Amino acid sequence: MNVDLLARPAEEVAPELLGSVLTCTTSEGTVSIAITETEAYSGAADPASHAYRGRTPRNTVMFGPAGHLYVYRSHGLHWCANIVTGTDGIASAVLIRAGRVIKGEHLASRRRGERVESARLARGPGNFCQALGITAEHNGADLLTGTSVMLSEGEPARAALIQAGPRVGVSKAHDWLHRFYLAGDPTVSAYRLSPRAKPTTGA
Repeated sequence: MNVDLLARPAEEVAPELLGSVLTCTTSEGTVSIAITETEAYSGAADPASHAYRGRTPRNTVMFGPAGHLYVYRSHGLHWCANIVTGTDGIASAVLIRAGRVIKGEHLASRRRGERVESARLARGPGNFCQALGITAEHNGADLLTGTSVMLSEGEPARAALIQAGPRVGVSKAHDWLHRFYLAGDPTVSAYRLSPRAKPTTGA
């Protein structure tokens, strides 16, 4: 994966990440997941972004450079993984919402639960991280030259299958069409509108 492909606005990178592969190696083994769903988040211009109000200790990785992993805790329960994009110094990242396990399914299944069907192992951002083994220790990891977590090119997604829609679960700017996914893919998460969401002007 070339850093130049990531050093662009999140909404441009997000659809192009579909089909790319994230691989995480821990003491338990290696799991690789092909990305099937993403969401783009920028900085000061995006009310739903963690960086909307500026840099903080929590979001500092979002400000670059591109090609690093931004990991945060969602609702105190689940880890979520974002691929940092854009220009160094300007916050921009793509949330990985779902994927298809292509290597290490046995390990992913053990982490998620033996009764979880294959299509649901990495369906949803929290499940994606759990299946892959991503935790806080991976925050800031270099995805292009690192060893524990790596981003690589996979089988390119067919353009005809790529769909755009509103973002999931956010109350602000939820109707921006910055969610990208492979239509008809069983690993893609279900759309849910936040009960706190209000109509906004699309971007």
